[in-house]
Amino acid sequence: MALTIFTSDRFADHLTPPGHPERVERAEVMQAVASEFRKRRGAVLEPRPATVDELARVHDRDYLTLLAETAGRAVRLDPDTYTSPETYEVARLAAGAAVTAVDYVLDHDAGTRALAMVRPPGHHAERNRAMGFCLFNNIAVAAAHARARGVQRVAVVDYDVHHGNGTQWSFYEDPAVLFVSSHQYPFYPGTGAAGDIGKGAGAGFTVNLPMEAGATDADFERIYTTAAVPILEQFRPQLLLVSAGFDAHADDPLGGMRVTTGQFGRLNALIAAAADDCCDGRVVAVTEGGYDLQAVAASLQATIDAFEGRTTLTNTPAPQGTTARADACLSAVRPHLAKYWQL
Repeated sequence: MALTIFTSDRFADHLTPPGHPERVERAEVMQAVASEFRKRRGAVLEPRPATVDELARVHDRDYLTLLAETAGRAVRLDPDTYTSPETYEVARLAAGAAVTAVDYVLDHDAGTRALAMVRPPGHHAERNRAMGFCLFNNIAVAAAHARARGVQRVAVVDYDVHHGNGTQWSFYEDPAVLFVSSHQYPFYPGTGAAGDIGKGAGAGFTVNLPMEAGATDADFERIYTTAAVPILEQFRPQLLLVSAGFDAHADDPLGGMRVTTGQFGRLNALIAAAADDCCDGRVVAVTEGGYDLQAVAASLQATIDAFEGRTTLTNTPAPQGTTARADACLSAVRPHLAKYWQL
């Protein structure tokens, strides 16, 4: 499988206050991972900024104007979301990396995969507000771009420890975009209950898999093999997007989950296998959260190994252990989804 990375050293130009979890060092980790990828003759490409029209597919134009007016200034947008003088352009570049990665995958042969390593993250950003460290919803912009290019069915899988509220609301009434999220619940931002399944024509196309804090590798394996992947296979997306947040890692300072680096490899191998089955292997992953630097570096490498086919479901053992948290999640989810999917 051919994997291409999209990233830029400009992602270090988005500055946050001292002590903020979404710090410049995260960009330095991404550049170190990209450097190692280059040494193995992997392709690392510079993205372009998203255009205003691309952003406006998921954000109000008044909101885009508001963010543009922060250029050159340090502004507090919400209790934990800040800009610095370069942030507006850097955030446009992050969304543009997701769009560029989608174009690359759609314009190349089957089996093409892409990883956009970006900051600031995006999945909390809503149509008209920034929140949770996020300014533009990078993955939603990417999904909307794919739809604009004629892709009829797009799936977004989000395994960040926090629920991707902005992504959910972007497509809550849209049956063409399936949103599947596993996340710690209850937890920030407070959305993502089992009964949040979409609305109107989009009913059933939002799949929330909320788990209590402390969920393990075995819990995540069960959730994905029992619910997430079977639903993906029934939906049959033509493109699969991944909100690749690594703050469910056991070492993360913000989350309360116990996922290991190896399980992130298996999760991405499961997603890659689903893509092979449904959409000629076409996958685009875009980074979200993850705040322990060593865990982020290791999890990014695990993602690369899975998308390049070195980590597979056959050469890595499935995790063992009790799955009480996953079982509770499935019991909560099944009554809401039984009308739409076979689980």
